Amino acid sequence: MNVTFDKQGNVNGVLSIAIKEEDYQAEVKKELNNIGRKHPVKGFRPGHVPAGLLKKMFGTDVLAQVVERQVGRALSNYIVENKLDVLGEPMISEDTKVDFTKDTEFDFKFELGLAPEFEIKLDKRVKIPYYTIEVNQDMIDKQTDAFKKRFGKQVPGEAVVEDALVKGEMIELNADGTQKEDGLKVEKTIFSPQYMKNDDEKAKFIGAKVGDLVVYNPFKATEGNVTELASLLNVDKEQANNESDFQFLVNEILVNQDAEMNQEFFDNVLGKDVAKSVEEYTEKVKEMISAQLKNDSNYRFTIDAERVLRKKAGDLELPDEFLKKFLVTRSKEENAAQKVEEDYEKTRAQIQWQLIKEKVARNYDIKVEEEDMLRLARFYAAQQFAQYGMSNLPEDVIEKYAQELLKKDDVKSDIQNRAFEDKVYAAIQDAVGIDEKTVSVEDFNKLFEAAK
Repeated sequence: MNVTFDKQGNVNGVLSIAIKEEDYQAEVKKELNNIGRKHPVKGFRPGHVPAGLLKKMFGTDVLAQVVERQVGRALSNYIVENKLDVLGEPMISEDTKVDFTKDTEFDFKFELGLAPEFEIKLDKRVKIPYYTIEVNQDMIDKQTDAFKKRFGKQVPGEAVVEDALVKGEMIELNADGTQKEDGLKVEKTIFSPQYMKNDDEKAKFIGAKVGDLVVYNPFKATEGNVTELASLLNVDKEQANNESDFQFLVNEILVNQDAEMNQEFFDNVLGKDVAKSVEEYTEKVKEMISAQLKNDSNYRFTIDAERVLRKKAGDLELPDEFLKKFLVTRSKEENAAQKVEEDYEKTRAQIQWQLIKEKVARNYDIKVEEEDMLRLARFYAAQQFAQYGMSNLPEDVIEKYAQELLKKDDVKSDIQNRAFEDKVYAAIQDAVGIDEKTVSVEDFNKLFEAAK
């Protein structure tokens, strides 16, 4: 077997593989013998089928499989052994013509797209800004108000407000406003006006008191959502498509009462005995907000780091026509060629940035280890629990859920990619000169507005 590579320009090449009869003959014979032993052929005992008959029956298919397998191995080995940095996947050229029914020698040609050669040198002379967002009293107050509501309780209220829970009974009405004799009667139901989708219907309840009668239309209030209607009217979904007005008798009103600033509140927010005074609580909440804002600062750093490194790398040459053809072959859309052409500049920029990140990873010997992924999985697990108000959970609970996340292939792949990016940006941050800037949240947000 003869394998040759013809590099065409900086980022394109053609890899040719010439395979002769002596290259595949022995493997084909072995495959046919295996078929003769295992595949039943009428009139012959297993292992006693004549070689000529086997060749006549299975020879073409076996030849194709063996040759394609050998060519695939040769292609892969050449790329690995010669350290060719390919983009996409090799594509067999259009002028490769193979006929397994009559040919004994075969020539395969593969088009290759190559990554450009370039260098990214980072040192402290390369400056990238890092913005730390200042935590002000207004942020602390807003966070405290949110915590007060989260850890508050429901108490009887005098009048209905938007986020109140309203309990009562409902009676279906006729078009003239009289009670419908055979209409629906709901003895007990509960809802909150804040979830009503129609503002006019919602307004009918605001300010209502216990004992008041409110006439409203549940169908309009839910915009015809049969699931919500079924729950509200205590009926099956099949019966829920009811567009009548209803009379609602308000029996009970529950409103949210904010939690008081006491030790129980401090413990609920921060964990037991972490803070024992308003001053200690305020300082801890300030640290909490600062840690949350650090994620925003890190995200901004990734934007500025990308901008600086792209400028250093310049406009990297890519095998554009090869990549377009490759993307079309991978697409399942009917108008794939048009779609690829329309999106190509964006795709090209993404490929260039990926190459720059991979170059940084090689320069700093960055590898994603299992512990890197587990650390990130723990972070994701804690975030998901926090979304449901479950913070300060035991470490073993977080660890167990993190392990479960990593058992899902798609989630594990996402975590692995995120861990790679985190390590790349950390390496960049260590290598360059950081221009520290402390800004207000308003000025920080303006950075993104300026980029629009």
